[in-house]
Amino acid sequence: MILNRNKLYNILLIACTAGYIWLYYCITNQEIQTKSVDICFIKHLTNIPCPSCGSTRSVIALFQGKYKNSLMTNPFGILLAIIMSIAPFWILFDKITKKNTLFNFYKKIEEVLKKPRYAIPLIFLVIINWIWNITKGL
Repeated sequence: MILNRNKLYNILLIACTAGYIWLYYCITNQEIQTKSVDICFIKHLTNIPCPSCGSTRSVIALFQGKYKNSLMTNPFGILLAIIMSIAPFWILFDKITKKNTLFNFYKKIEEVLKKPRYAIPLIFLVIINWIWNITKGL
């Protein structure tokens, strides 16, 4: 699939909107915060948490100011919160100014991540996070 500027921006906006809706639901529904959520397809199918399991709880903890709890639940949640906070404004900036700054940034990151010297350590970090999620019993 060739990803052009409009496709990338639409995907990001849809993902952010879905994420905001999910966060709102989780924050307003106390059951989610006290019990583990069985929404993860991998965990539901295999009973093993995926590398991103706990991301919702991590984002909620981050927004509540519980930074250590957020980091300990899942560090990917912090990255997710940053992306969800910045992406809509960056897209709006590009739309208003008729620029491609986010798209150009995405393309540069994509090129960097194709290089094994960057891709391999990042894959290693994902695997370590996955093992950590399994040992924590998320």
